[in-house]
Amino acid sequence: MSTVKTLTAGMERKYIAYTCLSPLTMLGEVAMETVIPYIMALIIDVGIANRDINYVLKTGLLMIGCACLSLACGVAGGRLAAVASQGFSHNLRRNLFTKVQGFSFGNVDKFSTASLITRLTTDVTNTQNVYQMVIRMSARAPFMLIAGAVMACIINMKLAALFIIAIPVLVIAIWLIGSVAYPRFSIMLEKYDKMNNTVQENLIAIRAVKAFVRGRYEDEKFEKSADAVRAAQVRAEKLIVLLMPIMQITVYVSIIAALWFGGNMIVAGTMKAGELISFLTYVTQILMSLMMLGMIFVMLVLSRASIHRICEVLDEKSDIQSPSVGLKTVADGSIDFEHVSFSYNKKSETSVLNDIDIHIKSGQVAGIIGGTGSSKTTLVSLIPRLYDTLSGTVKVGGRDVRAYDLVPLRDSVAMVLQKNVLFSGTIRDNLKWGNRNATEEQIVAACRAADADSFISSFPKGYDTELGQGGVNVSGGQKQRLCIARALLKNPKILILDDSTSAVDTATESRIRAALKDAHPETTKIIIAQRISSVKDADIIFVLDDGKINGYGTHEELLSHNEIYREVYESQQTGGDADIGTSAEGGN
Repeated sequence: MSTVKTLTAGMERKYIAYTCLSPLTMLGEVAMETVIPYIMALIIDVGIANRDINYVLKTGLLMIGCACLSLACGVAGGRLAAVASQGFSHNLRRNLFTKVQGFSFGNVDKFSTASLITRLTTDVTNTQNVYQMVIRMSARAPFMLIAGAVMACIINMKLAALFIIAIPVLVIAIWLIGSVAYPRFSIMLEKYDKMNNTVQENLIAIRAVKAFVRGRYEDEKFEKSADAVRAAQVRAEKLIVLLMPIMQITVYVSIIAALWFGGNMIVAGTMKAGELISFLTYVTQILMSLMMLGMIFVMLVLSRASIHRICEVLDEKSDIQSPSVGLKTVADGSIDFEHVSFSYNKKSETSVLNDIDIHIKSGQVAGIIGGTGSSKTTLVSLIPRLYDTLSGTVKVGGRDVRAYDLVPLRDSVAMVLQKNVLFSGTIRDNLKWGNRNATEEQIVAACRAADADSFISSFPKGYDTELGQGGVNVSGGQKQRLCIARALLKNPKILILDDSTSAVDTATESRIRAALKDAHPETTKIIIAQRISSVKDADIIFVLDDGKINGYGTHEELLSHNEIYREVYESQQTGGDADIGTSAEGGN
């Protein structure tokens, strides 16, 4: 019951109504199908036996009317079930997508992007199919089974004893096959996840694949993943395909037995021909209803793994949530890290950040410089609570970030990440992510501050230029400037630039820094960079090394007393491309 509530939460009333009406129309269809064989028996045993043409015509018209009514109920039930299942899947995908939007980075890492895509597509489709079958057959099959059995017993109780043998055979076969098939379908869906991950990686990194001429290698990797899915699918479904032959053999054996014993009864004069024909129809209905129940069971087995995977996502609780009564206003852009440590794995004994203690005043420009793998990006991700600290406190505007409602906290922080993300749509659409109500003047001003207006204006359609998925039709430097402009439109209290000018030349970077200083003097700015030139004019610079603060101060102060900073500065001044720190490569 809890699973049903989870899957149908927030479902629109009209789809609930369709779900309830579909089984009712199926009952009408079954009622007519139950009456028709009885009418047919009357035509044979009364009308034809007595050569009463009028009786045959009247009863035949009644049978045609019942058949038409059965057809109408079946069509209506099928349509209602189809609409209800489409509404169900739409509601389920919406709930899943909304749930994922509330996940923290840790929650997304737990499931993986490829697995979430499979759950939103393949798993929902499997669940939709079984939902449609269940609401159509859940009333039809049992009612047909009961009605057919009653009518068969009324016609001939002795002959009806055949069901006592047939029904257990089908039930045992269905149960055995279903219990063995379920774990195999779970494995199959895991293989789907891995295949989707392979496809996702290849499409995201398609330029690297082509640049390194690794197309054949990627083909082979995909072929292995696809073959693993095929093998798992065959292994699971070869059990299911056994069910239909077993059902058919049981049905045919029961019909043959009914013909044999029924024929002997007709010869002995204890049964009429019309009764045997109608009895055979009821036998067929009973066994077909059992087959329907069997197919429902099979579909439930097929979708059980999918339902479990969907419920895993819907039942998952984000490890970062707003407090019940969170603060709605961020006072200013001041930032304080008080003895902060952090680890991606809460159980890990090794922290990626250790005892970070830094203080940035509102309106200051702070630089963070450090080597690859020194956790610079991780550090700033704690400010808008994309992650939570392992220990210590992060404060924004003088208050612990955990005391804020997430929406106003994150609205007050704008981040331009290392990996610049643009979406399908026009340049204007992408910029309005920062402020959906931005005026044309505000958009142009932000783009000028980011040194983006000049190249945007060079496009024939200007700000209405369509960007491909991920902004594939603009260069890396242009992407960075568009992302900076988008962040500026947010008018944040804190602006974080995470190596966001690495793809532009030093002259362009200098213009952007000057424009940012003039355009938003009240905004606290954090600049993460590899180049000393990017941060040397900052009010305070922090040197991060292996997850620890190695030193801080102004450019001049660090040159005088911080060895790491001085060595990198001197190497860059002489034309080198040194990096800070000697830590192993990893994510910033």
